[in-house]
Amino acid sequence: MNDITNQSLTEIIKKIKTKEISSTDLTKLYINNIEKGKKLNAFVTTTFEHALKKAKEFDDKPNLEYLLPGIPLGVKDLFCTANVKTTAGSNILNNFVPTYESTVTKNLWNCGAFLLGKLNCDEFAMGSSNETSFFGNVINPVGDKLVPGGSSGGSSSALAADLTPATIGTDTGGSIRQPASFTGTVGLKPTYGLCSRWGIVAFASSLDQAGPMTKTVTDCAIMLEAMSGFDEKDSTSINKKKETYSKNLKDNVKGLKIGVPKEYRVDNMPKEIDELWNKGKKILKDLGAQLIDISLPHTKYALPTYYIVAPAEASSNLARYDGVRYGYRSQKGKDLIEMYENTRSEGFGDEVKRRILIGTYVLSSGYYDAYYLKAQKVRQLIKRDFDDSFLKVDAILTPSTPSSAFKIGEKAKDPVSMYLNDIFTVPANLAGLPALSLPAGLDKQGHPLGLQLIGKALDEQNILNIGYAFEKNCGFKNQINKWWA
Repeated sequence: MNDITNQSLTEIIKKIKTKEISSTDLTKLYINNIEKGKKLNAFVTTTFEHALKKAKEFDDKPNLEYLLPGIPLGVKDLFCTANVKTTAGSNILNNFVPTYESTVTKNLWNCGAFLLGKLNCDEFAMGSSNETSFFGNVINPVGDKLVPGGSSGGSSSALAADLTPATIGTDTGGSIRQPASFTGTVGLKPTYGLCSRWGIVAFASSLDQAGPMTKTVTDCAIMLEAMSGFDEKDSTSINKKKETYSKNLKDNVKGLKIGVPKEYRVDNMPKEIDELWNKGKKILKDLGAQLIDISLPHTKYALPTYYIVAPAEASSNLARYDGVRYGYRSQKGKDLIEMYENTRSEGFGDEVKRRILIGTYVLSSGYYDAYYLKAQKVRQLIKRDFDDSFLKVDAILTPSTPSSAFKIGEKAKDPVSMYLNDIFTVPANLAGLPALSLPAGLDKQGHPLGLQLIGKALDEQNILNIGYAFEKNCGFKNQINKWWA
């Protein structure tokens, strides 16, 4: 029983259903792991009493038809949870307790899961390393000096360290896939609109998407099934029939056409990443897939486009934090204007301020056409490149990140170097496409590296199937020795 927390969600669900373990005992094991794992700084709020109460309720009246029967989950602190503090990793929301539940978490609770606690994240999801959080940086379980990736760094760290059996994050420019790659876990950014954004603290509304982070592809399919679905409260939600991704998983990729974009071979790309990519191509080819060279010519403009569109939307979204209705309020200032100014300068961290300033600048009179409007046009060209490629291929294979996890503090003073970390992930967000990061190998230091599968819109089943086949034949094994316990 003691080793159960290092097993996959799928295996744990089986043990619950066969009554090898109760939900209460399972929850106690995770609580024990969380207490031992405080050094990782993955959780900002814990709800142990609530979790034990829910576990007991499940054990007293078990419903084994649930998709997530009696499963305790940690969730990124960007999802509003009724009567539980939701901070978005920011001082400005340090005292915010929502009275409502986000649609995605509600969907999970309706499937039999319950809340274990809230996971640390970059402030307002703005970051690639989980170093911008008001609550301090999260540590990667792979090594005590490494970042876990961002912005869902608390989620990836807690998952890899066995503090939660699965989790959810949000992905605006790579914030699920990059931390998944850094921690040797599976992360999926679904098609834009597949999972409701209602009740998620907004960063960039046209890019934000919630998604699952898990240990295996099967777990990922289960979580996506549980959290997705149409929501009339979200105007961008896609109204389509709910799919049973986990039941439809198959590992046959024979005859599938896999695109390999030449533009993803960037200057100064580490040899290890290139070798990993070649390894991924060989595995899929050996399984009967056909590899096809493709071109996504506007990829080189993806990062500059993203860093105009995302801050512009952030500048607009974050205007609501003024210290009046909820959240942090400065006590300084002789009038209302000064109170606004002081609240925002004291409440927001440096990275958030930087992005608000960039966003406000590109939306300002005289610059709107030159920057924001042009970026939106380029975004359409990036999407068109993908549309054209998907006439020839069924999925696209690329690296997830340009390197393995870097050291804490290594890029903190160089925003551009930090932004370049999202070079492989950002295009899928701009095009609204599903993308799956899979653990695929280790670098010479034993740190995980990931490969990314990008699919057509609403073709999650296909990339999960390819990922499932890849996973079975990849032989990846994470090397985490639980140094913190």
